[in-house]
Amino acid sequence: MTGDDKIRQAFENKNWQEIKVTDSWQIFKIMAEFVDGFEKLAKIGPCVSIFGSARTHNDNKYYQLAEEAARLLTEHGYGVISGGGPGIMEAANKGAYEAGGKSVGLNIELPFEQFHNKYIDRDKIMEFDYFFIRKVMFMKYSQGFIILPGGFGTMDESFEAMTLIQTGKIARFPIIFVGIDYWKGLFNWIEEKMLADQHNINPDDLMLYRVVDTAEEAVDHITRFYNKYVLKPNF
Repeated sequence: MTGDDKIRQAFENKNWQEIKVTDSWQIFKIMAEFVDGFEKLAKIGPCVSIFGSARTHNDNKYYQLAEEAARLLTEHGYGVISGGGPGIMEAANKGAYEAGGKSVGLNIELPFEQFHNKYIDRDKIMEFDYFFIRKVMFMKYSQGFIILPGGFGTMDESFEAMTLIQTGKIARFPIIFVGIDYWKGLFNWIEEKMLADQHNINPDDLMLYRVVDTAEEAVDHITRFYNKYVLKPNF
Protein backbone atom coordinates (compact mmCIF):
# COMPACT_ATOMS: atom_id res chain seq x y z
CA MET A 1 0.00 0.00 0.00
CA THR A 2 1.44 3.37 -1.03
CA GLY A 3 1.39 6.55 1.02
CA ASP A 4 -1.37 7.95 -1.17
CA ASP A 5 -3.44 4.81 -0.65
CA LYS A 6 -3.10 5.16 3.13
CA ILE A 7 -4.23 8.79 3.02
CA ARG A 8 -7.28 7.92 0.91
CA GLN A 9 -8.13 5.04 3.23
CA ALA A 10 -7.92 7.32 6.29
CA PHE A 11 -10.64 9.57 4.85
CA GLU A 12 -13.03 6.78 3.94
CA ASN A 13 -16.16 6.38 6.05
CA LYS A 14 -16.08 3.20 8.11
CA ASN A 15 -19.07 1.14 9.10
CA TRP A 16 -19.47 -0.29 12.59
CA GLN A 17 -18.07 -3.68 11.64
CA GLU A 18 -14.90 -2.13 10.24
CA ILE A 19 -14.46 0.02 13.34
CA LYS A 20 -14.97 -2.96 15.64
CA VAL A 21 -12.55 -5.18 13.74
CA THR A 22 -9.78 -2.61 13.31
CA ASP A 23 -9.77 0.44 15.59
CA SER A 24 -11.52 -0.97 18.64
CA TRP A 25 -9.58 -4.23 18.69
CA GLN A 26 -6.31 -2.36 18.66
CA ILE A 27 -6.96 -1.73 22.35
CA PHE A 28 -6.13 -5.36 23.11
CA LYS A 29 -2.81 -5.20 21.27
CA ILE A 30 -1.96 -1.99 23.14
CA MET A 31 -2.88 -3.64 26.46
CA ALA A 32 -0.78 -6.69 25.60
CA GLU A 33 2.30 -4.56 24.89
CA PHE A 34 1.88 -2.68 28.18
CA VAL A 35 1.43 -5.88 30.20
CA ASP A 36 4.42 -7.58 28.57
CA GLY A 37 6.59 -4.52 29.18
CA PHE A 38 5.58 -4.14 32.81
CA GLU A 39 6.09 -7.83 33.56
CA LYS A 40 9.57 -7.97 32.03
CA LEU A 41 10.89 -4.67 33.33
CA ALA A 42 9.34 -4.40 36.80
CA LYS A 43 12.24 -6.20 38.51
CA ILE A 44 15.04 -5.11 36.25
CA GLY A 45 16.75 -2.90 38.83
CA PRO A 46 18.33 0.54 38.41
CA CYS A 47 18.98 1.31 34.74
CA VAL A 48 20.00 4.25 32.56
CA SER A 49 18.76 4.68 29.00
CA ILE A 50 21.21 5.65 26.28
CA PHE A 51 19.78 7.22 23.12
CA GLY A 52 21.26 8.14 19.75
CA SER A 53 21.14 7.52 16.04
CA ALA A 54 20.61 4.08 14.52
CA ARG A 55 22.79 5.24 11.61
CA THR A 56 26.02 5.81 13.55
CA HIS A 57 28.84 3.49 12.45
CA ASN A 58 31.16 1.74 14.87
CA ASP A 59 34.14 3.85 13.82
CA ASN A 60 32.33 7.05 14.82
CA LYS A 61 33.54 8.78 18.01
CA TYR A 62 29.98 8.94 19.35
CA TYR A 63 29.59 5.17 18.98
CA GLN A 64 32.71 4.79 21.11
CA LEU A 65 31.43 7.35 23.63
CA ALA A 66 28.17 5.41 24.01
CA GLU A 67 30.06 2.16 24.52
CA GLU A 68 32.27 3.79 27.15
CA ALA A 69 29.32 5.35 28.96
CA ALA A 70 27.59 1.96 29.14
CA ARG A 71 30.72 0.32 30.52
CA LEU A 72 31.08 2.99 33.21
CA LEU A 73 27.41 2.71 34.16
CA THR A 74 27.84 -1.03 34.57
CA GLU A 75 30.81 -0.46 36.88
CA HIS A 76 28.57 1.75 39.05
CA GLY A 77 25.87 -0.93 39.28
CA TYR A 78 23.44 0.31 36.64
CA GLY A 79 21.93 -1.68 33.83
CA VAL A 80 21.68 -0.11 30.38
CA ILE A 81 18.53 0.28 28.31
CA SER A 82 18.67 1.15 24.62
CA GLY A 83 16.23 1.23 21.75
CA GLY A 84 17.56 -2.19 20.82
CA GLY A 85 18.68 -1.39 17.29
CA PRO A 86 21.96 -0.63 15.52
CA GLY A 87 24.21 2.42 15.78
CA ILE A 88 24.39 4.19 19.14
CA MET A 89 21.88 1.70 20.51
CA GLU A 90 24.16 -1.19 19.64
CA ALA A 91 27.12 0.61 21.20
CA ALA A 92 25.20 1.07 24.45
CA ASN A 93 24.22 -2.58 24.64
CA LYS A 94 27.71 -3.69 23.65
CA GLY A 95 29.35 -1.67 26.43
CA ALA A 96 27.03 -3.11 29.05
CA TYR A 97 27.07 -6.66 27.71
CA GLU A 98 30.85 -6.93 27.45
CA ALA A 99 31.27 -5.43 30.93
CA GLY A 100 28.98 -8.08 32.39
CA GLY A 101 26.07 -5.74 33.15
CA LYS A 102 22.39 -5.88 32.34
CA SER A 103 21.75 -5.07 28.70
CA VAL A 104 18.15 -4.28 27.77
CA GLY A 105 16.76 -3.57 24.30
CA LEU A 106 13.34 -2.02 23.66
CA ASN A 107 13.14 -2.57 19.93
CA ILE A 108 10.54 -0.95 17.68
CA GLU A 109 9.14 -2.76 14.66
CA LEU A 110 9.79 -0.63 11.57
CA PRO A 111 9.55 -1.38 7.86
CA PHE A 112 13.22 -0.42 7.47
CA GLU A 113 16.38 0.31 9.46
CA GLN A 114 15.48 -1.29 12.79
CA PHE A 115 16.52 -4.76 13.94
CA HIS A 116 17.67 -5.76 17.39
CA ASN A 117 21.41 -5.97 17.93
CA LYS A 118 23.31 -9.00 19.21
CA TYR A 119 24.46 -7.44 22.49
CA ILE A 120 21.11 -7.55 24.31
CA ASP A 121 20.56 -10.15 27.02
CA ARG A 122 18.31 -12.81 25.51
CA ASP A 123 15.72 -12.44 28.26
CA LYS A 124 15.70 -8.65 27.94
CA ILE A 125 14.77 -8.21 24.27
CA MET A 126 11.38 -6.58 23.78
CA GLU A 127 9.58 -5.82 20.54
CA PHE A 128 7.10 -2.93 20.31
CA ASP A 129 4.73 -1.91 17.57
CA TYR A 130 3.72 1.37 19.23
CA PHE A 131 6.23 4.17 19.85
CA PHE A 132 4.19 5.64 22.71
CA ILE A 133 4.21 2.37 24.69
CA ARG A 134 7.95 2.03 24.18
CA LYS A 135 8.45 5.57 25.48
CA VAL A 136 6.43 4.78 28.61
CA MET A 137 8.85 1.93 29.32
CA PHE A 138 11.85 4.23 28.92
CA MET A 139 10.35 6.82 31.27
CA LYS A 140 9.12 4.37 33.88
CA TYR A 141 12.18 2.15 34.20
CA SER A 142 15.11 4.54 33.72
CA GLN A 143 17.02 6.41 36.41
CA GLY A 144 18.54 8.73 33.84
CA PHE A 145 18.95 9.47 30.15
CA ILE A 146 22.26 9.82 28.32
CA ILE A 147 21.60 11.27 24.88
CA LEU A 148 24.14 11.13 22.08
CA PRO A 149 23.76 12.65 18.59
CA GLY A 150 20.70 11.37 16.80
CA GLY A 151 17.77 12.35 14.66
CA PHE A 152 14.03 12.87 15.10
CA GLY A 153 13.55 9.80 17.29
CA THR A 154 16.29 10.88 19.68
CA MET A 155 14.74 14.35 19.89
CA ASP A 156 11.31 12.86 20.50
CA GLU A 157 12.46 10.75 23.43
CA SER A 158 14.60 13.41 25.09
CA PHE A 159 12.09 16.25 24.78
CA GLU A 160 9.24 14.08 26.01
CA ALA A 161 11.25 13.38 29.16
CA MET A 162 11.97 17.07 29.72
CA THR A 163 8.30 17.96 29.12
CA LEU A 164 7.07 15.37 31.63
CA ILE A 165 9.51 16.60 34.27
CA GLN A 166 8.77 20.27 33.53
CA THR A 167 5.02 19.68 33.94
CA GLY A 168 5.40 17.56 37.09
CA LYS A 169 4.02 14.41 35.50
CA ILE A 170 7.09 12.41 36.50
CA ALA A 171 9.80 12.88 39.10
CA ARG A 172 12.99 14.59 38.09
CA PHE A 173 15.92 12.48 36.92
CA PRO A 174 19.22 13.33 35.17
CA ILE A 175 19.10 14.09 31.43
CA ILE A 176 22.54 14.49 29.89
CA PHE A 177 23.30 15.37 26.27
CA VAL A 178 26.75 14.23 25.15
CA GLY A 179 28.58 16.09 22.38
CA ILE A 180 28.80 19.86 22.90
CA ASP A 181 29.64 20.56 19.28
CA TYR A 182 26.59 18.61 18.06
CA TRP A 183 24.06 20.04 20.54
CA LYS A 184 25.25 23.63 21.07
CA GLY A 185 23.22 25.11 18.19
CA LEU A 186 20.00 23.63 19.55
CA PHE A 187 20.53 24.78 23.12
CA ASN A 188 21.76 28.22 22.08
CA TRP A 189 18.49 28.58 20.18
CA ILE A 190 16.51 27.42 23.23
CA GLU A 191 18.19 30.03 25.41
CA GLU A 192 18.13 32.88 22.91
CA LYS A 193 14.76 32.36 21.20
CA MET A 194 12.60 30.12 23.34
CA LEU A 195 13.61 31.74 26.64
CA ALA A 196 15.02 35.25 26.15
CA ASP A 197 13.12 36.34 23.04
CA GLN A 198 9.70 34.69 23.36
CA HIS A 199 9.59 33.69 27.06
CA ASN A 200 8.08 30.30 26.19
CA ILE A 201 9.97 28.58 29.00
CA ASN A 202 11.23 29.64 32.43
CA PRO A 203 14.91 30.11 33.34
CA ASP A 204 14.63 27.14 35.71
CA ASP A 205 13.79 24.91 32.74
CA LEU A 206 17.40 25.21 31.57
CA MET A 207 18.29 23.14 34.64
CA LEU A 208 16.35 20.13 33.34
CA TYR A 209 19.31 19.01 31.26
CA ARG A 210 23.07 19.15 31.10
CA VAL A 211 25.37 19.17 28.06
CA VAL A 212 28.79 17.52 28.41
CA ASP A 213 31.53 16.20 26.16
CA THR A 214 32.67 12.93 27.70
CA ALA A 215 31.24 9.64 28.91
CA GLU A 216 32.90 10.20 32.28
CA GLU A 217 31.11 13.53 32.79
CA ALA A 218 27.77 12.02 31.88
CA VAL A 219 28.05 9.06 34.24
CA ASP A 220 29.51 11.21 37.01
CA HIS A 221 26.47 13.50 36.84
CA ILE A 222 24.14 10.52 37.27
CA THR A 223 26.07 9.02 40.17
CA ARG A 224 26.27 12.37 41.99
CA PHE A 225 22.55 12.93 41.47
CA TYR A 226 21.75 9.68 43.30
CA ASN A 227 24.46 9.84 45.96
CA LYS A 228 22.00 11.49 48.34
CA TYR A 229 19.77 8.42 48.27
CA VAL A 230 20.50 5.32 50.30
CA LEU A 231 18.61 3.32 47.68
CA LYS A 232 18.57 4.09 43.97
CA PRO A 233 14.88 4.35 43.02
CA ASN A 234 13.84 2.55 39.88
CA PHE A 235 10.40 4.08 39.38
